[in-house]
Amino acid sequence: MIKLENITKIYQMGKVEVPALKGITLSIEEGELVAIIGASGSGKSTLMNIIGFLDKPTSGSYFLDGSDVSKLNDNKLAEMRNKKIGFVFQTYNLLPRASAFANVELPIIYGGGGQKRRRTLEALERVGLAARATHKPTELSGGEQQRVAIARALVNNPSLILADEPTGNLDSVATAEIIAIFRQLNKDGITVVMVTHEMDIAQQTQRIIRLLDGQIVSDEKVT
Repeated sequence: MIKLENITKIYQMGKVEVPALKGITLSIEEGELVAIIGASGSGKSTLMNIIGFLDKPTSGSYFLDGSDVSKLNDNKLAEMRNKKIGFVFQTYNLLPRASAFANVELPIIYGGGGQKRRRTLEALERVGLAARATHKPTELSGGEQQRVAIARALVNNPSLILADEPTGNLDSVATAEIIAIFRQLNKDGITVVMVTHEMDIAQQTQRIIRLLDGQIVSDEKVT
């Protein structure tokens, strides 16, 4: 599904070049549940942003489902992102004055398509929040807000979910609930790539890719 070949990313800070990724070569197969782990500054979030088309590499090649991403214009990238990829972030990124239903419905509104109500309720049902559809984020716990964010990521039936530190703001109980949801979604056939700095979370996936200073230093299956 994902194939990266010698990906580099260099940020220009005035006259200084800061390398964030230094020649990443990586393949992720359809149906995998993968953790990308590393300390702050290791490049893991930069790598995730490139995989999700939120940033562009300085050099190298990226293929998603066989499509050469570098050859796609911004409109095509946006279309592929909306159809194929669901995003989950540490800070939830919910609209504070909108209900859970309205937050989940947003990708359908932006991307077009019918049956908005059915699809939105089905996504909320998958994360166990159909009964909380009318509640606003301020009326929900942190774990519930993250489940709304996951439902929003699911509403367009993506084949890939990218989760950047999805449990970073949660207590241990909510963390366990969120990881259980990702594991179930993976069993349902969705490829899940998760960035984390916590080894105990990474060990609940199928494969751990460790980054250090912008390079892959290990890539191991979880037994």
